[in-house]
Amino acid sequence: MTGYRRDVGIAPATHMGLVELTVADLGRTLDFWQLSIGLQVLERGDGAATLGTDTPLLRVVAERGAQPDRGHTGLYHVALLVPDRPSLARWLSHAARSGVELTGLSDHAVSEAIYLDDPDSHGIEIYADRPRELWEGKVFEQMTTMPLDVQSLLGELDDPRTEPFDGLPDGTVMGHVHLRVADVPEAVEFYNGVLGMDLMAQLGSAAAFLSAGGYHHHVGANAWESRGASPAPPGSATLRYATIVAPDQSERDRLVAAVAETGQEPAMREDGVLVRDPSGNGLLIAGAS
Repeated sequence: MTGYRRDVGIAPATHMGLVELTVADLGRTLDFWQLSIGLQVLERGDGAATLGTDTPLLRVVAERGAQPDRGHTGLYHVALLVPDRPSLARWLSHAARSGVELTGLSDHAVSEAIYLDDPDSHGIEIYADRPRELWEGKVFEQMTTMPLDVQSLLGELDDPRTEPFDGLPDGTVMGHVHLRVADVPEAVEFYNGVLGMDLMAQLGSAAAFLSAGGYHHHVGANAWESRGASPAPPGSATLRYATIVAPDQSERDRLVAAVAETGQEPAMREDGVLVRDPSGNGLLIAGAS
């Protein structure tokens, strides 16, 4: 795949969709994602469940005895994008009142983000974008990591101590998916050179951020914990796939053909076509219905 370059960029309306993860205990997982995160169970059966708001966002599949994964390629975090800043403040006030354990609160200039892990150590980001006109065309220069101004964020609410929380609101979407990869330049070659995403920012061989349509990033790829690593072994709580949603079937087929040209054999499924990036991370390429 070295040196491969797409003649046509990915369709601007392409975005991320459902992410599927394996988990050790389905009941424990559903309790967490409903009570702590605020998603709803949309479907359940045969040891699996789909959660979301007004759209499916996450599918979890029970694998009894699965162990949290560290040091392999796979998921760094899923990133749930809420519709506005008050929605993010509402979630943070809920987390504070409920004693939800957080791992980070960051201001990325393009967005404000809250981080935590689920019971299987799957990373989660809940975030709100800053107005697009403030960062569009300037992501490389502006995207950073600073401490989140929690007081300012909670100032969106009349009283954070009593603000109702009925779950994440409709309109919450899978804003981006951040992956652990074995080699960042190889990941860039695939997501940019093969799929045609724009490279929005890069930290040398440590991390890169890519997107469709000028968004700050739909895919993050880092090698902070996974440089030179292989995918997680069997029996791990890990990523099965992240979905890339093309705007139509024609664009989906074009993306699949581009992957096939690299020598990979995409796998047809009812809900899309499964391919893998150079680190073995599963990607389901689907066309919007």
